Amino acid sequence: MKVKKFGVIGCGMISRFHARAIREIGAELVACYDYLPIAAERYAQEFGCKAYAELKEFLADPEIQIVTICAPSGAHLEPAVAAARAGKHVVVEKPLEVTTERCDEIIRTCEEAGVTLATIFPSRFHDSSRRLKTAIDAGRFGKLTLGDAIVKWFRTQQYYDSGAWRGTWKLDGGGALMNQAIHSVDLLLWLMGDVEEVTALTGLVAHENIEVEDVAIAALRFKNGAFGTLEATTAAFPGYLKRIETSGDKGSAVIEEEDIVKWDFAETAPEDAEIREAMTSRQTATGGGAADPAAIGHMAHAKLFQDVLEAIEEGRRPLVDGYEGRRSVEVIRAVYESAKTGQTVKLG
Repeated sequence: MKVKKFGVIGCGMISRFHARAIREIGAELVACYDYLPIAAERYAQEFGCKAYAELKEFLADPEIQIVTICAPSGAHLEPAVAAARAGKHVVVEKPLEVTTERCDEIIRTCEEAGVTLATIFPSRFHDSSRRLKTAIDAGRFGKLTLGDAIVKWFRTQQYYDSGAWRGTWKLDGGGALMNQAIHSVDLLLWLMGDVEEVTALTGLVAHENIEVEDVAIAALRFKNGAFGTLEATTAAFPGYLKRIETSGDKGSAVIEEEDIVKWDFAETAPEDAEIREAMTSRQTATGGGAADPAAIGHMAHAKLFQDVLEAIEEGRRPLVDGYEGRRSVEVIRAVYESAKTGQTVKLG
């Protein structure tokens, strides 16, 4: 039976992008659940699906084949495990969970249940990201030397005050790095490879009444010998587009949101001129979420959902499976440990 019927757990802001992405690929949103019944009812009215007030009843719905989880970050484990045990395929918003141990439990349960697990990192599906990945894999950068992720975003105090879970270790799992910059951490790992060690500083500089950081910096050593840096903040007014910079001894490139703004190689290739022309000025006025978390598009989500459905049909892993989702959480937890102890933290 072809898998195309979705249910959504958690009916907050990001779930609306899921609904639009599901429709975009011609799939069907059949049901939703939220621990606040009124939120589920409003969502169901908005998107024309059934609303459930109990998770058990939601998961018992035989129409639902695949579940997307849009609950707060530290509340992904329980519904993901329950969905897998109910025989539903599982797609989890970033981060997969807020600790590697909780990530591992989700991965293990999905494998035991024989269901597909995917993590939502839409930035991997931007054309610019994929062009850069292809060039790295083709060896055009030569020996990779340096990879940097820079996320200078802005969130008001009201943003953190808008939900009791925001800015908490238990449910947010961290601050600027875990919640906002994790997309760029994921991209950096996808492009540069695994991290061997981390040295970091974090702090709460500009916001109040939250437990987590609004500024983080880290120095990375990759297993392939390259170095890297992470810069993340939600305290940089007015908020700028995120950047990924990759360098090697034969080439360098810079992505700014969906644009490739630098593309330079010692040995030119026929496609270089087309890439420079086609991959600039692609970012619209949304701002990529730099100042407004709702100012994003749904098309990259749609591409990710399409890959998940194709993976299920073809019997393969999705491009961003649970193990891929775990990688960024491991690095971010190492950043927090290094900042806490003042020591370099080795991974793996």
